Amino acid sequence: MMKRRDALRVLAGLPVIAAACRQEPTMTAPTTTMPVIFLAHGAPMLLDDAGWVAELAAWARALPTPRAILMVSAHWDQRPLRIGATTPQPLVYDFTGFPDKYYRLRYASPGAPELAGRVEALLRAGGRSFERSPRGLDHGAYVPLLAMYPAADVPVLQISMPGLDAADLFALGRQLAPLRHDGVLIVGSGFLTHNMREGFQGDRPAGWAIEFDAWAADALGRRDADALIDFQRVAPAATRALPTWEHYAPVLVAAGAAADDAAAVASFPIEGWWSLAPSFSKRSVQFG
Repeated sequence: MMKRRDALRVLAGLPVIAAACRQEPTMTAPTTTMPVIFLAHGAPMLLDDAGWVAELAAWARALPTPRAILMVSAHWDQRPLRIGATTPQPLVYDFTGFPDKYYRLRYASPGAPELAGRVEALLRAGGRSFERSPRGLDHGAYVPLLAMYPAADVPVLQISMPGLDAADLFALGRQLAPLRHDGVLIVGSGFLTHNMREGFQGDRPAGWAIEFDAWAADALGRRDADALIDFQRVAPAATRALPTWEHYAPVLVAAGAAADDAAAVASFPIEGWWSLAPSFSKRSVQFG
């Protein structure tokens, strides 16, 4: 397991990594259909949690090597759907009041213009409006990527969520599903429980968090699209686990991207609870 000092060494080496990874790679032919994942992304402090960094790193090593990564983060909700920068841009430090070291983080992954073009074609074919944006990666994208792909050598493209309509987010995932056959890793990044008022209290997960997490595990395991979409009505403790639900939304995109693949069994590479916020579930899911 990675020790805390090793995780911090990753942070210390980021400026060097960023300087070394600006060259645009040539994308090679895919060798396998990629899985789809949803991960709990954590605040920037995740990178000080050596255990969680190690879990994410081990997960990345177990995945097929992606040609490119398409990120859907809880921290970008903009309509119509926006396709982010296709060349390296400054990161979006979309948090306040943190130690200075978190504002010095760098993740200069290669741009993904080829992937952007493919996404545009799929959205256009599905009749969905979109626009280009110069926006760089936000912390829902680069924080977990620093743990999973610290060399920043995989092209990354981020798109926005086009609003919080559960059925539409699931449909968006289905539109993007063909990217899996192009060697693209589709990543939803959020939290299955995200109560900023109560989630940091106590030293163990609250009952409402345990209830909702267990329900989500069951619904995801069964790939029950109707339940996942209608979670506000059918899930126990939904309003308490998710007073606002933008952090749940990316799991709908991920589930949609796997919906038409009968062989895409759901598994949970990471489970448990965040030590700094005991009622924040670390549950992450892999389809396929």
